[in-house]
Amino acid sequence: MAKSQETYNKKEKEKKRLKKRLEKQQKKEARKENAEASTFDSMIAYVDENGNIVDTPPDVTKKKVINAESIQIGVPKRPDEEEITERFGRVEFFNESKGFGFIKENETNEKYFVHVNGLLEEIVENDKVTFELEMGMKGLNAVKVKKVK
Repeated sequence: MAKSQETYNKKEKEKKRLKKRLEKQQKKEARKENAEASTFDSMIAYVDENGNIVDTPPDVTKKKVINAESIQIGVPKRPDEEEITERFGRVEFFNESKGFGFIKENETNEKYFVHVNGLLEEIVENDKVTFELEMGMKGLNAVKVKKVK
């Protein structure tokens, strides 16, 4: 006599498949019933004065009138400020043979690179100088460097 081809495991899997199919069918029917009952008015949502989403329309007595021209879009322009163009400092290091060095600013104690091309006068170490800053390839560079007398 031959054994049955259907095992306990196969029977359980088939029961689960049938149960899922039945649940899916019931959900589908429930969605159809609710879709017919839902109207456009039931789908509308409103925002109250506090910014919360509610299903009741807002109270028109609390409505505020806003002038559209008063609304600023973007970042407001800064007032024209005088930029510090001329800075004072001291030459910390300068290599005359290679033509570069560093200037330490008096106020911020920041060091800035200076190249011989940015000099208006010849400088040596410990000279007090005035200079302007310009963006270089690796950061800010001192340019228009001249001695303070």
